[in-house]
Amino acid sequence: MDEGGRPRPHWLLLLEALAEFGEAEIDQRFARAGRRIDEMGITYRLHGEARERPAPLSRLPLLLKQAEWARIESGISQRAELLDLLLHDIYGENRLVSEGVLPALAVAGSPEYVRPMNGVKPAGDRWLRFYAADIARGADGEWRVFRDRAQAPSGPGYALENRLIMARTFPSLFRDMNVRRLASFFRDFRAGLAAAAPRADPRICLLTPGVFSETYAEQVSLARYLGLLLVEGEDLIAEDGKLFVRTIAGLKRVDVLWRRVDADWCDPLEANAASRLGAPGLFDAFRRGAIAMANPPGAGLVESRALMSLLPSLARHVLGEDLRIANVETLWCGREDAAARAMAELDQRLIKGAFGPGALGRIDARGLYAPELGACERTRLIAAMTERGMDFTAQEQMALSTTPAWVDGALQPRPFTLRVFAAATRDGWVVMPGGYCRVYDSQDPHGAYPQAGAPSADVWVLSDTQIDSATLLPPSDDAHIVRVPGVLPSRAADNLYWMGRYLERTEAVLRLVRALCNRLAEARHDDRQPIDRLLRQLVAWGCVRDDSRHMAPARLAFLAVSDRGAYGSALSAAREARRTASIARERLSQDMWQLLGGLEARLQCAPASDCGAPGLHALSEPEIVDCAESALQTIAALSGLMDENFNRVAGWSFLDLGKRIERAINTCRLARQFAEGRPTMESLDVLIELIDSQITYRSRYLSGAAQAPALDMAVLDPFNPRSVAFQVVRIDDHLAALPALLNDGVMERPRRMSTPLRAELASKEAKSIDAAAILEIEQRLLCLGEAISERYFSHRDSALAITKRAQLA
Repeated sequence: MDEGGRPRPHWLLLLEALAEFGEAEIDQRFARAGRRIDEMGITYRLHGEARERPAPLSRLPLLLKQAEWARIESGISQRAELLDLLLHDIYGENRLVSEGVLPALAVAGSPEYVRPMNGVKPAGDRWLRFYAADIARGADGEWRVFRDRAQAPSGPGYALENRLIMARTFPSLFRDMNVRRLASFFRDFRAGLAAAAPRADPRICLLTPGVFSETYAEQVSLARYLGLLLVEGEDLIAEDGKLFVRTIAGLKRVDVLWRRVDADWCDPLEANAASRLGAPGLFDAFRRGAIAMANPPGAGLVESRALMSLLPSLARHVLGEDLRIANVETLWCGREDAAARAMAELDQRLIKGAFGPGALGRIDARGLYAPELGACERTRLIAAMTERGMDFTAQEQMALSTTPAWVDGALQPRPFTLRVFAAATRDGWVVMPGGYCRVYDSQDPHGAYPQAGAPSADVWVLSDTQIDSATLLPPSDDAHIVRVPGVLPSRAADNLYWMGRYLERTEAVLRLVRALCNRLAEARHDDRQPIDRLLRQLVAWGCVRDDSRHMAPARLAFLAVSDRGAYGSALSAAREARRTASIARERLSQDMWQLLGGLEARLQCAPASDCGAPGLHALSEPEIVDCAESALQTIAALSGLMDENFNRVAGWSFLDLGKRIERAINTCRLARQFAEGRPTMESLDVLIELIDSQITYRSRYLSGAAQAPALDMAVLDPFNPRSVAFQVVRIDDHLAALPALLNDGVMERPRRMSTPLRAELASKEAKSIDAAAILEIEQRLLCLGEAISERYFSHRDSALAITKRAQLA
């Protein structure tokens, strides 16, 4: 918007089109966009928070004309090239320091200076492969850089998701305004990574800190979109100077690593010894040229504000030209002239850490504004700046330009900042034609600073020429047909397996609860056996807490569904299923992720407070049945997606393996609970209902439920998809299809356990099945589950592994 708060000319087409839609139509479209954000799982975390927040999206994009964008693009490319050359010199010949052009303190004083990287020549001869700059437009209309990002820049995935949502919300407007596409940038970036690899047909991985990273959802999105293997530190192992990923088929070579873990946490051998986010030996593999990295350890050095203050003179010395986009004026107090000026202008500048937020132990990324300080704090700041000026910078306060924003049904000018991304290719630097824009409620006296929780906006670069459609897919003539299953990391297999087990346990609990509630209304006083056995099974599975066992059966049924404090309740199992799914999220479709979230929501039949609290309203039996049946329908939809839409590769095998192992064990326990001893006909009816076989039983046996036929149907029937025998056949088939570590033709331990069990169940007679025989089968299944875990999954000690195995069979 201009100085008078009026829209600039290139905004008129957008605003006129929006006016034709009308406010009601815009509200409807953005309500759909909000649902789309939830469905796609576009979230972020504030530092220190466990819960994910939806990423808010501004209703209006930021519009940039082609001429203005060309200046930004040129300036960012120049800056990225300059920083790459500086890193080459700092970790190479070090001429700039030896010649006095670059003060040694600006390098050695930074905690991001990684000494083990000295003398290293990176694979592909690039120190910088992915770069981001935080820029802002001042009130004078000029763009300035206020922060360089090279450690592990975040935001490209959010920019991509914003584009997908806005293009779907206003498709015709997006086309009519000739908006430049983002796909070509990601295509070029991926090609640049592949070109840097030391081998042809490289394996490219994205290293994530894990599910509790503030931007994990973005990392999942990028891995899925670019076709990268998403790995955590525990997935990686360095041997003989090379980096490998642990997979179900053994160790597989890693060629390129896109790093989203800070360098200090990447290698506990040479950096932070307490880190569990990286892989021991990672630095050594990089030094030997066995892997290319984006960006290598040590690239974060260029993020320091001390170095930023020197970039204007360094650009003239190294490139022979001025910066095309100037910095926000930054004075580094490690130089006497700059320190004196900073002191003289203390009340007009923001004081920030030269090498991060550590100065004074309290300067965060927003910095300190002297007029806001008390007398003691001001005195302390001046003393610290006098004693160790090298730790401080003084930046100008920058009044931000504004962009139109939709606020309370009207257009309002709002300040904004923009993060722009650049990627290295064989032909130089390419800049994403757009970026990650943050829109703020008001001007911050702390200047250009990305405020937490501010909504983001899509960035539309309006081309003067016709836009060609771009895609990550290769031209049809160049496409190479591939049908191999790909690589499945052990950690991903582990989480898919437990996701299957938790979903199956959720279903089993819901079936128990439904059977209990249906019988409470019609129970006869002379036959309490079915209800007593149902309650015992709920207690045995931990569906209710010990201090709740005295409650009425209807209350216990309610708690078994919705008590988040009971580790075995349906809600707790569903939440664990979603948690394990989130760790393998890049392998799940949007439909599946949406259904998992819907399952958890359907099971929250009570307020978020403790379901066991005295006096809290519980649902009636019919309401509990409705809740359980709604959740069972969601699980059925999930099962349908798994069976019909999941590619038959190793990931599906482990998802189904978990489901089959859990179902077989649960069926054994249900058979022992409801058919042992002298069960009544009603108890056997419950067993037949729990294995969903009423129709089949009645079509085979005209008489009422009897013990031998019921046990045969639950344990031995090879045609019943709920029987133990059916599960064992599926388990054995999956194990036979999984890759072996050795190509010697010898069965591995899990298969040596499943194949004999399959044969024994196929040859058993119904009359030989009693409680002791079922218990033996159950114990063999438990041992088989442990054997699968030992063979295929990673075994770093972790609270996650302990938690998972504490809650299920």
